[in-house]
Amino acid sequence: MKRLFWMGLGVAIGAYVTKRATEAAHNLTPAGMGANLADGLRELGSGIGAFGAEIRAGMETREQELTELVERRTGAALPTYRDALAEEPAPRARARRAGA
Repeated sequence: MKRLFWMGLGVAIGAYVTKRATEAAHNLTPAGMGANLADGLRELGSGIGAFGAEIRAGMETREQELTELVERRTGAALPTYRDALAEEPAPRARARRAGA
């Protein structure tokens, strides 16, 4: 019984070592190195995308805080960026363009 246990343990360790050695050899081939490089670039791209999303979220939060501060101090409502872009030009600017 004792010999059977040690033989089974040796077979399991041998299979594990063989698998790891095969993976290590594959990683040293050009295809393996390319795959590792592609995985690294993919992780870098997703990290940059997540960083950008965090920056945008922080910017929106800070913009909201600043808008609330200005509205509280001035008592006037500020238009959003989208509203400011959608507004029609002032009457004087339209008259100048029409006369030009």
